[in-house]
Amino acid sequence: MLQYILRRLGYGLVILIGVNLITFLLFFTVNTPDDMARLNIGGKRVTPDQIEKWKVERGYDKPMLFNDQAQGTDQLTQTVFWERSVSLFVFDFGRADNASGGDIGYQIAQRMGVSLRLTVPIFVLGLLASVIFALWLVMFRGTRVDFWGVVACVVMMSISSLFYIIVGQYLFSRVARLAPISGYAGGLDAVRFLVLPICLMLVASLAGQARFFRTLFLEEAGKDYVRTARAKGLAETAVMGRHVLRNAMLPIITSSGSALPGLFMGGLLTESFFGIPGLGSYTIDAIASQDFAIVRAMVFLGSVLYIVSNILIDVAYTLADPRVRMQ
Repeated sequence: MLQYILRRLGYGLVILIGVNLITFLLFFTVNTPDDMARLNIGGKRVTPDQIEKWKVERGYDKPMLFNDQAQGTDQLTQTVFWERSVSLFVFDFGRADNASGGDIGYQIAQRMGVSLRLTVPIFVLGLLASVIFALWLVMFRGTRVDFWGVVACVVMMSISSLFYIIVGQYLFSRVARLAPISGYAGGLDAVRFLVLPICLMLVASLAGQARFFRTLFLEEAGKDYVRTARAKGLAETAVMGRHVLRNAMLPIITSSGSALPGLFMGGLLTESFFGIPGLGSYTIDAIASQDFAIVRAMVFLGSVLYIVSNILIDVAYTLADPRVRMQ
């Protein structure tokens, strides 16, 4: 297993280099350092000296990707791409391009906890609700309960999560005044700001997950070992829980493990609409202000989490199913 994990980490390193390069090229294809300087300095009349000073302070005065006059390793790394790439791989994210942005690593550490307070309850409660609802539909398969449950799922899947957010804010914040429409507070006061977005995201994500799990459970429910379990006199709830659910764990692990990066990166849409200062809103603000340093750091962090989550999924396979072996 150790050799397999080390090999996957090696592949992951190559992926990170590629992702970093693509992010760099895409960003500077759209924006030049001069454009970034004008946006961050602000004002209609920005002098060339101000632009040059801003670029020197942030290292954008160096060549972007290649240095034709480089004669050695030290000079070769004196480009924007290589300097910033080396720092990323030691998790030194540097400072934001925006003067008020501060240290990126500090901001990530502070905002990650806020994002986890939002995303972890959504993930855990959403997974439990989807599995239970899907098992319930399978128990009543072929009946009106199953039919109307699937219809409800299709209708809910057809509605954008943005609709749930807007309607939820209007009904529960403006009309009923049960929760703040936006904002955030630390400590226990965070609960009253997080209850509404968590509930709305649970409703928005329930239908898609439930339909996926229902399909998995239906496939297992028609197999011979399940019919044998029923023939032995086991209750339907025991059949669903001890046999169907257990043997459908691999796809559930895959879908759950793939959500790991989203837990740490936060909900982009949810945090932006509810004014929650997590990593999601941090990324959106960086994109709006064309802050390449923050965008680069967040893309890199998301890639690392995605690689780690896939390795954890593979390890979890061996725990869920002894027949699976890592090669």
